[in-house]
Amino acid sequence: MWVATNSPVVHAPTLNYTESLVNTMKIPDLTRRQHLQTLIGGASLAAMATQARAANTDVAYGQKTIAPGIRSRFVDNINGLRVHLLEAGFESSSRPCVLLLHGYPELAYSWRKIMLPLASAGYHVVVPDQRGYGRTTGWDDKYDTDLTPFSTLNVVRDALALVSALGYRSVTSVIGHDAGSPIAAWCALVRPDVFRSVAMMSAPFGGSPTLPFNTANGERPSNQTAGPSLDDQLAALPRPRKYYQRYYTTREANNTMRNCPQGLHAFFRAYYYYKSADWKGNNPFPLKGRTADEMAKMPTYYVMDLDKDMCQTVAEHMPTAAEIADCKWLTEDDVDVYASEYGRTGFQGGLNGYRRGTDPRVNAELLTFSGRTIDVPSAFISGKSDWGVYQTAGAVERMRSTACTKMTSFHLVDGAGHWVQQEQPEQVSSLLLEFLRSQS
Repeated sequence: MWVATNSPVVHAPTLNYTESLVNTMKIPDLTRRQHLQTLIGGASLAAMATQARAANTDVAYGQKTIAPGIRSRFVDNINGLRVHLLEAGFESSSRPCVLLLHGYPELAYSWRKIMLPLASAGYHVVVPDQRGYGRTTGWDDKYDTDLTPFSTLNVVRDALALVSALGYRSVTSVIGHDAGSPIAAWCALVRPDVFRSVAMMSAPFGGSPTLPFNTANGERPSNQTAGPSLDDQLAALPRPRKYYQRYYTTREANNTMRNCPQGLHAFFRAYYYYKSADWKGNNPFPLKGRTADEMAKMPTYYVMDLDKDMCQTVAEHMPTAAEIADCKWLTEDDVDVYASEYGRTGFQGGLNGYRRGTDPRVNAELLTFSGRTIDVPSAFISGKSDWGVYQTAGAVERMRSTACTKMTSFHLVDGAGHWVQQEQPEQVSSLLLEFLRSQS
């Protein structure tokens, strides 16, 4: 059973099947990815078969859905937190570490399909419930709390303290999805000696903020704008709209979602469906600019109707019973995990991550790194049907041209929307292993 302790639980070692086959077979370079996908697919099927036979009693949640070989662990005194993490590949202390950071509204659970393929390739895979989420404790769930602990750099310190507590001076890679993507990016930018490569998923990193340049000599700051705010422009559209990130900063957002009329299970089912490749309306394209007219081209999960909350927004796109039955990448048991955890904790911890952007103190500390770039090897992976790639106009271009100086790969995965590692885990595992091996 899972143990609430810093001490590791002793498990029988697992065969490093994928790594041994890939390293010993003579595979042509052009087909290496296909072979990896085949091997990963076999490992995934085997894990699913084992999972169907017995519950995993070594985890704090998802006992019916998380495959054996993954366990929960609690680690105290991590930058003021008691961190709950899932880990795989923990049998040997000599394994290189990879750190996976989830987004919103997610949990460490969101990486469950990726962990064993990475562990089978020889890595110690560490996946925390981040500050504000899941079984990690030590954070304030009040709206009126001080937002400093949720600042970007303090969450980077959470990651740094965790890998240090686990006995690592450095990790092979930090990999982040959604809201975890910018945290992973900042980890690599601030401490490249510790985070030796970075993979960003679904949310491109547009670079560090810039300080006004040459203004003492009369040059006008490039970010100085006049006229109505973006919020005002969206509200003034013929179909009045609002940006979802602004909604997430409001006092009522947590209570509304936690007590949504349709219930949390239906809320999560609709939310995940609406942002996935299963909803055929997700056909993203680059926007011409950060203007109200351009942003209104995005679905309502990003640019909401002004008079609706998120519960109402996603309820309009609830999948049918037949669509739910056909959804193999997110089962009803999977949805239960999210619904039960968020029902227990609420959403405010995750929402405070959106609110940090409204705090001038939090923004000011990032200016210390003005002009800094990510200089370790980097990669980007997202779903081809993911609007998250383009919601910030120009971010992809800046990431690929200036923000990351060693970007080695950029992939948009067929058959995936925003939840790329859950929708297409075999392809994502293969791409991540390809990226990790290229660093060797």
